[in-house]
Amino acid sequence: MTASVHPSRTGPDAQEAGSTPGRHGKRQSTLEQLGGPAGLVYTMVPVTAFVVANAALGLTGAIVTALGAGLAITVLRLVRREPLQPALSGLFGVAVAAFVAWKTGSAKGYFLLGIWSNLALAAVFLLSVAVRRPLAGIVWGALNGTGTAWLRDKPSRRAYDIATLTLTAVFAARFVVQQWLYDEDRTGWLAFAKLAMGYPLLAVGLLVVLWAGRSSAKRLKKAEGPAAR
Repeated sequence: MTASVHPSRTGPDAQEAGSTPGRHGKRQSTLEQLGGPAGLVYTMVPVTAFVVANAALGLTGAIVTALGAGLAITVLRLVRREPLQPALSGLFGVAVAAFVAWKTGSAKGYFLLGIWSNLALAAVFLLSVAVRRPLAGIVWGALNGTGTAWLRDKPSRRAYDIATLTLTAVFAARFVVQQWLYDEDRTGWLAFAKLAMGYPLLAVGLLVVLWAGRSSAKRLKKAEGPAAR
């Protein structure tokens, strides 16, 4: 009688939980890949600093303050040995937003790139459903190493369609609301909308993606069972 071997968090169960290998073999959750709980707070600081400084110091002061806040956060994360990629990505995003504000000569320009990025993402995600390659499933498979086997399973593809359309709705809602506030020159409310519709809405979308990933993993694992025997 041979003993059965159960892999330790390296097989489909680990992938199903939405994690990828980190340093020293430790697995990172999707939230940790985005920078962890602290990352939710870090994203608020440059935006808030920009709006407050704009009211007190004007556009140039706001740009300098936002860049300073972004750089300070990056240094802090490096000192604390937190994930490097989210820190650099955040600093790059602040720098680009500040550049756009400087070029447009308007404080609301700080939010322009994010607004149109949401429209582009909504279009790409919607198109992926139309061509029967839902992007939520493609990205999930790439992050978790599960590939695209789910494409041959209609219920799995349907679940990823739902997840992709949910993310499409998130990006579209961001664009519609923030573009309207941009046109109305309501910079303060635009900053509030960016924060309120940022991680909270994305978290809702990721929960649907997680549901689709787990549902697909269970189906594929069940289908592989008879074949393995």
